[in-house]
Amino acid sequence: MAVFKWINLTLLVLYPVAWAAPLMRAGLLPLFGLSEISVLTGLQALWETDILLALIVTLFALVAPYLKTVGLALVQFKRLSRRTLPALALMGKLAMADVFLIAIYITVVKGIGIGRIETAWGLYLFTACILASLLISVVESRRTPD
Repeated sequence: MAVFKWINLTLLVLYPVAWAAPLMRAGLLPLFGLSEISVLTGLQALWETDILLALIVTLFALVAPYLKTVGLALVQFKRLSRRTLPALALMGKLAMADVFLIAIYITVVKGIGIGRIETAWGLYLFTACILASLLISVVESRRTPD
């Protein structure tokens, strides 16, 4: 299962790319151009308006998935005890919460019909990173210790 070690390490590079990649393009009316929104630009806007919400989103979107990935790497390379796997799995579930929230926001905006919103490639990359991390967690938790 060495391939999962390398996929996990790849996530350490892909997460920052996904955070900067456009998640969606949004505009108020169809006549105006669309603005690209990424995790980082969304967080930047939140810091200006609602610091508490910005802290929560930062925890779920940046800190939880990255710490989980680092923790899994440490377990995989036998630098951290396997007893930490349940805590790492919890971090992964928290990380998936922000993808769910983004999906809800897109659905609500499209349903209201006020503006125009299009999903972008960053949303798929970010979701793939989270899902890959969850898969690696499941595989690692089922693996028998050496």
